[in-house]
Amino acid sequence: MENLQKYTDMAWEMAIQYTPKILLALLTLLIGLKIIKGIINLTDKIFERNKVDPTLRPFVGSLLSWVLKIMLFISIASMVGIQTTSFVAVLGAAGLAIGLALQGTLSNFAGGALIMIFKPYKVGDLIEAQGHIGVVKEIEIFTTRLTSPQNKMIIIPNGSMSNGNIVNYTTLGLIRIDLNIGIAYDADIDQAKKVLLEVMANDDRVLKDPAPFVGVSELADSAVNLAVRPHCNPADYWGVYFDTLENGKKALDKNKVTIPFPQMDVHLFKE
Repeated sequence: MENLQKYTDMAWEMAIQYTPKILLALLTLLIGLKIIKGIINLTDKIFERNKVDPTLRPFVGSLLSWVLKIMLFISIASMVGIQTTSFVAVLGAAGLAIGLALQGTLSNFAGGALIMIFKPYKVGDLIEAQGHIGVVKEIEIFTTRLTSPQNKMIIIPNGSMSNGNIVNYTTLGLIRIDLNIGIAYDADIDQAKKVLLEVMANDDRVLKDPAPFVGVSELADSAVNLAVRPHCNPADYWGVYFDTLENGKKALDKNKVTIPFPQMDVHLFKE
């Protein structure tokens, strides 16, 4: 009975001693997180006002958020009564162990830094990387986010992005569309070329320089294949791609140029 009373008194004393500290720590945590959020929003507005590169803004914002949160947690630990010197030592040892376990994550961080330095792509660029194609929406500390033509969000680790091949369709300011349209062997090739060039000339999205090109690319089994090569801005790629095919087909039909389908002649010999 005496031991129970002793433990009850100890628990009561600890509650009186640590409850105010814990409540203050929780209050500090809530207020601190709101302040950090405000700082990040303010930093983003300052970057936007000063027209800082959109590629850099989310990266710096994410990095600043992590640093401020770590500082906040260390401060809260000190308020509760944890010695910050020993806490930092333990944190350092834990950081080493975690670093060895999370080598991939650290390589993603290093990859993000390399992307910021060398800028192989930026926000808004149309790129192809790691088997995916899409528009760069955001470059964060560990990942790059793309939006695919199907409006899917693609998240790729920065380590893979910095070490892999990247095709940037936006850097040079234009892109060539490669189309193949087949016509019948008895069709007038010159007329077909003229019709397809007129279709591209009537599309304002097709660039005049370099000029659109149409030429024979293959004498196939059932058709004479014409290579159709318009150039456009990367943002207009899919619109020009689909419209050139559709309008080319309509124009060829209107001018009586036949587009054949695969066929086979079978000869029967009677013995």
